Amino acid sequence: MTLKPHRAAWLATLALFLLTIAILFAMDRPPICTCGEIKLWHGVVESNGNSQHITDWYSPSHFTHGLIMYFFAWLLWIKFGLFGGKPARWALPIAVFVEAAWEISENTPMVIDRYRSVTVSFGYSGDSIINSAADIGWMIVGFMVASRLPTWASVALALFLELLTLWVIRDNLTLNVIMLFWPIEAIRQWQAAG
Repeated sequence: MTLKPHRAAWLATLALFLLTIAILFAMDRPPICTCGEIKLWHGVVESNGNSQHITDWYSPSHFTHGLIMYFFAWLLWIKFGLFGGKPARWALPIAVFVEAAWEISENTPMVIDRYRSVTVSFGYSGDSIINSAADIGWMIVGFMVASRLPTWASVALALFLELLTLWVIRDNLTLNVIMLFWPIEAIRQWQAAG
């Protein structure tokens, strides 16, 4: 049994990716940064270009999503054999579905307002479509990298990325989740001081 996607799973992944982009367009998300530019890298977190370009300091967290989703797919369908392990070959499109659901919900007024009210992302206005598409792409890359690495290497890579972004921007996947669901004022003040 393997988690590596077969042809039909890759086609389902592509279909979900395109459907997500269509939904984001229907939500009236900006296709690219409202600044009119498309940058491969935008490294200034406290700016209106954050989450608007192809990659930024939050791209590593989406890569880590892929590592995490691969682990849960392995745990559920390979180790525990849930549903007879049949979903294993569909693990990638399932992971893309989860990531796409996050990208769509992240760009709703409710979540945008939540980010503004409880995190240091005071001017956050949601993602551009190109950024959301790239975030899904980074998750796919993380998933596929995890399929080729030993478990210890995936864990080490996830920890490295978490510590790197914590050091550089005082934020990472862990803090993002904490601040979104259980905001801690001390963390917010520490992030704002950076």
